[in-house]
Parts: sequence; structure tokens; C-alpha cells
Amino acid sequence: MNTQFKKGVLEMCVLMLLKKKDAYGYELAEKISSAIEIAQGTLYPLLRKLKADGYCETYLSDKSGGPPRRYYKLTAKGRRAEQEKRQEWLYFVDSVGSLMEEESNE
Repeated sequence: MNTQFKKGVLEMCVLMLLKKKDAYGYELAEKISSAIEIAQGTLYPLLRKLKADGYCETYLSDKSGGPPRRYYKLTAKGRRAEQEKRQEWLYFVDSVGSLMEEESNE
């Protein structure tokens, strides 16, 4: 898949996953990697950015029985950003789909 496509949707994917439940970095990377191929190192700078932007906050939990994991939790600001990005994405996909349909009908 085109790298630029992935770069554009990665933030939205993280926000959508965090909207469903709190998660730690590796868990997010695994879930996203099951749908689109990403390098694991790509995700952590994005998570730091989302935290700096106030879209998520972190907490440590040791409920796994192993060493504590840093979990990411969406904030109210992050929920609003997820909704906005989802709407933008749906509009984008619909617009591109319309152009593709026009081309195939010519």
C-alpha cells in the first residue's frame, strides 16, 4: 500500500481504536498491522504527538502480570478529533469513489 495513504490514515486508526478501549502501544501496533502494514517504530512517535496535542493521556497498569504497561486513553478532545477525522475520511472516500465511478462509466 502507498506510504502516503498510510501516513494519512494512521492517526485516525489510532483514535478509532482508542475510542473503543484503552490500549498499550504494542497492542495498537498489532491491531493496525493486521489491517495495514506499518513499521512498529512508526506508531510510537505518533502516540507521543497525540498525547502532546491533548488527544490522549497515559497511565501505567500491571494487570497483565508482567511489567507495567503504558496504556493510552482518549480524552474528550481526542473523541472530538476522532469524530471530525471520521467525517473527513467518509467524505473523502465518497468523493474519490464518485470520481472512480464517473471514469468507469465513460
